Amino acid sequence: MASNMNAAISIRNVKKSYGSLEALKGVDLTINRGEFFGLLGPNGAGKSTLINIMAGLARADSGEVAVLGHDVVADYRDARRALGVVPQELVFDAFFSVREVLQMQSGYFGLGRENDPWIDELLEALALSDKANNNMRSLSGGMKRRVLIAQALVHKPEVVILDEPTAGVDVELRKLLWGFVEQLNKKGHTIVLTTHYLEEAENLCDRIAILNHGEVIALDTKSALLESEICNKQLLMIRTAEDAEVELQQLAPAIRDKVKQVEGSMIRFELQRGRDSIVEILAALTEADINIIDLETESADLEDLFVELTRRGASS
Repeated sequence: MASNMNAAISIRNVKKSYGSLEALKGVDLTINRGEFFGLLGPNGAGKSTLINIMAGLARADSGEVAVLGHDVVADYRDARRALGVVPQELVFDAFFSVREVLQMQSGYFGLGRENDPWIDELLEALALSDKANNNMRSLSGGMKRRVLIAQALVHKPEVVILDEPTAGVDVELRKLLWGFVEQLNKKGHTIVLTTHYLEEAENLCDRIAILNHGEVIALDTKSALLESEICNKQLLMIRTAEDAEVELQQLAPAIRDKVKQVEGSMIRFELQRGRDSIVEILAALTEADINIIDLETESADLEDLFVELTRRGASS
């Protein structure tokens, strides 16, 4: 593969099968240096397989992957040194203290006691200092996850992959983690995030790829994705005084066509932002003598886009 030193991770036509299951069907993806990149997809989409190939834990059947221009197979030492992966599973060594685990991880990358100041910095940043000499078995799940993050960062990798880092953790840890990771990104580290909490991806990521059935089905900046036709929808919820089904018959067909759902006294309209007017809907309801008790609007977001795209993939 031609080296692209502007790319943090370069993935070219990567395919991987397990028996008859095609986990990856020719994935092409470039993640730029310094990006905060979201890799999203439902369970079974191929995200973990792709991460394992990037990390050298699995080998692609065909295609090429490079980290900072280093091929993960031909130049695996430099590729792995450039990468830090926070795994989804809580994997830990039960026989050592937090500090010992981090010192051993340093040793894997040829780093000795000269790395102790950075270990202390990580412990402080992740609120682990008071647990440094505790055995790993004694830690809560949230604390163990913090140690996994410290392990991934102990050799100061330029590229960091976070695989579902906030799954099952409390709000306090989530805030601590994102504050720390955003600081890493501001210092120039490339961050790749997989998460099922789509509001996290929407808040944090510069660009987003959506993977489904082993293929990239969407790839763009967050702003471009949110301006897509799917995300250009707006819901208008109207609560009326009477049975909504009966009242709807009084509306003009053009207004009725915008109705998405009717349930009891609630009418949900689906509007196109910039084209359909809420004022026009309210005027039509008033003209039909429909008594409005309450109304609420809701704009489509990344979750709506994700659900719609993956639904299309499942039905095709």
